[in-house]
Amino acid sequence: MRKHDPGFSDRLDVAAKAKRALLEKARAKNPANDPEFAKRQAERREAAIARDKRQAERKAAKEAEKRRLAEEKAAAEAAHAAAEEATRLAKEAEAAADAERRAALEAERKAKRDARYAARKARGKRR
Repeated sequence: MRKHDPGFSDRLDVAAKAKRALLEKARAKNPANDPEFAKRQAERREAAIARDKRQAERKAAKEAEKRRLAEEKAAAEAAHAAAEEATRLAKEAEAAADAERRAALEAERKAKRDARYAARKARGKRR
């Protein structure tokens, strides 16, 4: 074989050397070797903790708002139901009073009718 025409094993050696060079270059650029890396990581961790805390606070506030709205809705529904019940009872009382007035009026009419009938009978017996 000629020098400028490498064989299979030569190509494998060149590829292995290139791979080793890339690995060494990557190891040299490893952020863990950077002294500022730990500081940046700590800052990121603190930022993440603060972000999680804010999210938890927002979630708690939303839940509290949901509970408050649900309680207000339940109170409004209870008040509405109580008002409807009071209206229903008032209507029933009014209907009962109206029925009582009608019964009293009917009794009064009957009493007048009976009195007229009795007066007519009394007039008829006198003759």
